[in-house]
Amino acid sequence: MSFPRQYARTQRLTLGAPRAFTVAPDGSRIVFLRSRGGTDRANLLWVRDLGGPGDGERAVADPARLLGGADEELSPEERARRERSREGSAGVVGYATDSAVETAAFALSGRLFTADLRTAAVRELPTPTPVVDPRPSPDGRRVAYVADGVLRVVDRDGGNDRALAGAGGSRGDGRTTWGLAEFVAAEEMDRSRGFWWSPDGTRMLAARVDDSPVRRWWIADPANPGSEPSEVAYPAAGTDNAEVTLHLLDIGVGEGDGDGEGLGAGAGGAGRTEVVWDRVSHPYLARVHWSAAGPPLLLVQSRDQRSHLYLTVDTATGRTAPLHADEDPAWLELFAGVPAWTPDGRLVRIADEAGARVLVVGDRPLTSAVLHVHAVLDVGDEDVLFSASAGPDAPEDSPVGEIAVHRARFRGGGDRDGWERVSPEGAAHIASAVRGGGTVVLSTAALDRPGARVEVLRLPGTGRGATATPAVIASHAETPVLTARPRLLRAGARRIPAAVLLPTGYRDGDGVLPVLMDPYGGPHGRRVVAAHNAHLTSQWFADQGFAVVVADGRGTPGNSPAWEKAVAGDLAGTTLNDQVEALHALAESHPLDLDRVGIRGWSYGGYLAALAVLRRPDVFHAAVAGAPVADWRLYDTHYTERYLGLPRERPEVYTANSLVTDEGLSAPADPHRPLMIVHGLADDNVVAAHTLRLSSALLAAGRAHEVLPLSGVTHMTPQEQVAENLLLLQVAFLRRSLGVA
Repeated sequence: MSFPRQYARTQRLTLGAPRAFTVAPDGSRIVFLRSRGGTDRANLLWVRDLGGPGDGERAVADPARLLGGADEELSPEERARRERSREGSAGVVGYATDSAVETAAFALSGRLFTADLRTAAVRELPTPTPVVDPRPSPDGRRVAYVADGVLRVVDRDGGNDRALAGAGGSRGDGRTTWGLAEFVAAEEMDRSRGFWWSPDGTRMLAARVDDSPVRRWWIADPANPGSEPSEVAYPAAGTDNAEVTLHLLDIGVGEGDGDGEGLGAGAGGAGRTEVVWDRVSHPYLARVHWSAAGPPLLLVQSRDQRSHLYLTVDTATGRTAPLHADEDPAWLELFAGVPAWTPDGRLVRIADEAGARVLVVGDRPLTSAVLHVHAVLDVGDEDVLFSASAGPDAPEDSPVGEIAVHRARFRGGGDRDGWERVSPEGAAHIASAVRGGGTVVLSTAALDRPGARVEVLRLPGTGRGATATPAVIASHAETPVLTARPRLLRAGARRIPAAVLLPTGYRDGDGVLPVLMDPYGGPHGRRVVAAHNAHLTSQWFADQGFAVVVADGRGTPGNSPAWEKAVAGDLAGTTLNDQVEALHALAESHPLDLDRVGIRGWSYGGYLAALAVLRRPDVFHAAVAGAPVADWRLYDTHYTERYLGLPRERPEVYTANSLVTDEGLSAPADPHRPLMIVHGLADDNVVAAHTLRLSSALLAAGRAHEVLPLSGVTHMTPQEQVAENLLLLQVAFLRRSLGVA
């Protein structure tokens, strides 16, 4: 089998790999998702029992059995959730558990199921459909879910189903929902949920989203002119966002539906209290945390994202009180796992301090500039489990592209540098972890082997690292038909992280090779990573006769706050200049033919590829631009305004950073270079209007180019035939354009 076909059929070799782990608080049980094979899209819900007579894996929920062999039917809400999370698989794609990890809830074909994780008994609860994002209460007695924009709750036995908040069982005008994340929260803030249980399961925090202020766009399917266009509420840069409020809901014990937006007597005496904060100055609800260690905790953002407020919520009145504030002249990042409370009530956060990104508990930083903290993975009784890469003060010979798992103690003494590494020392790798009690599920990918290895460890109470021989959770993912051989290094005076891949079997003396730059190159898109499978597509292009260079210039995460924020106000110039610097620096020590340089990319990488041939045709000779952002005024508020500000206040910045303006191409240079533009016509993230405007401007300027429209394809391309042929068409175009035999 060819690599393009295998890569497409296996969804980038992810099918069959275990994922989405949850560990019971006593460490006795691990819950996860995995399909039965490397080409099987349908995930099953699995449990791994640790120790005792029941030690081993068992399938708890099989979608084929639960649906009687019928195909899945996805609601528009569920399709949107999967698009926001780039979820291309099927079956059980998400689940939630109670605090004891004894009950799980999940949706299949819009129907609500619960599973007893001890006995493997699964039952369907009779509820309104389609069900979205079901979540058991911490005590497992009830399950909350959203149906048609209404937040509902049902008892574990299927009785007493009722609406907590919403439009009386229907969405009414379709512009107000309860319990769902709005577009920018799901797409840009990494907040995919819209309701949160109280620790005792008697109350709930729920987001009410009114997107009526948001501008409407219409996405049509030109290949099927008889189909009505889809309406999308898209908050483009400088336009209105959805109105998001937060409310405390009493669950109540009665029966029946709520009446309209209220929570009247029909909800068994349930009540609603709005959570109040200054939404004018800080309109973005970025994070919500509610645990037994303290009152509900919110992180809210200003629209320019230069100010964060950490707020506590008075659950009796809904009033909030400031706990901590952060300010930054560029912007403030959002991180996974924070804010949170330690069990003794101290605030856990990640902060940019003195040029470093550090882990802070209370008022005390637990790490230094030796590390660059990425995310908090778990907060224990005495320590915090977190992921981090090498920071600005790390030794110069630190591995390129590594992300390791560490833990830092906040009890029992220790100093600022008192962390310890959990993932293995030695070969560079990418690692993440989930913990319950002293049991850790550690997932590690490395350069010298395909896929990820998932191990179950027991962390010691004292000392360094993990102990005991780890158990392994098997992966059924296919082994790739080729082997990636990237060389990871730092290039140029800026020490830009880069990967160089040469054709398999290339020998010194074989001569220079045409070059393919293969970046993402922008914020949130790190590609130079110490993981084998991440470089497979680049290796395949290399095996077609190219020297492939992947460079993570300024703006990409993982180095330092200053590195990431260097693109403030200048996405185009900074990211493009760093690609040029990396290319020229690497040509001094690698067989790169600088007279034949192509570049390819998708999304921000597509924008960067088109930018390269339009503004630096002296360096780049051909480009493939997939789903490029051509006009930043057409991209969403939360992402675009973070880097470029508001269009009405900084129109010159938008002109300088866009590929096209109302007047045509923005700052094009000569000579003209071959450009292929690829775009999914169903894309609701980077809408096809970007490519259509770019193509029109190119035509008006007399610049030949190719456009490949993908009917029915969104921002991701899960369709097997499309994904396979895209690779083949790209390499054919690059060979033709660069004169590669």
